[in-house]
Amino acid sequence: MPGLPRHQFFLDVSSIMEGKVLILAAIVALAVAEPPRSYGPPPSQSYGPPNASNRRFPPAHYDFEYEVKDRPSGNDFGHQESRRGDNTDGSYFVLLPDGRLQKVTYEVNGDSGFLAEVTFEGEARYPRPQTSTHNGYPMPKSSSYA
Repeated sequence: MPGLPRHQFFLDVSSIMEGKVLILAAIVALAVAEPPRSYGPPPSQSYGPPNASNRRFPPAHYDFEYEVKDRPSGNDFGHQESRRGDNTDGSYFVLLPDGRLQKVTYEVNGDSGFLAEVTFEGEARYPRPQTSTHNGYPMPKSSSYA
């Protein structure tokens, strides 16, 4: 090899050969190695509904109530509910944008379903449409484009 002393050339060639031999030995070792052990299928388990005899929960029992009345934003709503076992009753209300108060009273007795009564208080009021403005100035009523 030009530029390298003869002993340096043989040292580099032998290092490369040693590396190739090590790689080849590793490949042969992997090829003849014992295949990985199989874990097999998992043990059989049955997945079904929980056994009612194993789980006993006390009947549900709770009461809650909240109310929001924020005059600056116009938010006015609330909710109240009580539950005793399989029986639930409650009510909620909301001030609608048209000024009416919507009230919903409901009850659920066991598997009877959700029974609700909806009522409205007040009369709907709709504000007069205002003249459209852009940056504080009234918009033109019609265009003069022909």
